Amino acid sequence: MLQRIAVYCSASDGVPEVYNQAAFRMGRLLGEAGIELIYGDGGIGLMKHISEGVLSVGGKVTGVIPRFMVEQGWNNPRSTQTIVTESMHERKATITRIADAMIALPGGVGTMEELFECLTWKQLGLHGKPIVILNTNGYFDPVLAMLDKMVSERFMQPIHRNKMFTVVSSPEQVLPAIQNATAWGEHMRSQARTI
Repeated sequence: MLQRIAVYCSASDGVPEVYNQAAFRMGRLLGEAGIELIYGDGGIGLMKHISEGVLSVGGKVTGVIPRFMVEQGWNNPRSTQTIVTESMHERKATITRIADAMIALPGGVGTMEELFECLTWKQLGLHGKPIVILNTNGYFDPVLAMLDKMVSERFMQPIHRNKMFTVVSSPEQVLPAIQNATAWGEHMRSQARTI
């Protein structure tokens, strides 16, 4: 049973409104399903919109944020709970540990780094949790093309491209994709090496 879902997304204001709207809808869907949002505790950008979506229906929001960001005032005071870590590494490890699944929304280099670390850990069999990429407005198309190139040039195995994560185009498709994700346990560690 899904209780907590991690979301990686942008903390940038001024992005096209289509991304903010999708993030808010995603948050509402999580809240309506009784699923706690685990995220980076940002108070602006898509981070703000997804947390507001959850809170708008009485849901729970847990932010995980390094101390130096709190000292800069970058945390979201509206989060239901805040976990303060000592480093970015601890932040990411905490999010991965306490979440039952992960969703990537559009974002910048931080979002991409979080997504790729999560994918790497799954490829290595360090976790088997579902990962869904919400490809709003085709945002992740260039990333997916790069993954296809990795496969075609044998830097990545097809099973990792085709079974390790799911790509959807609307918030309404995310929770069903998580429920239907390919089972992925420690036994998949044997598949970690490239061809």
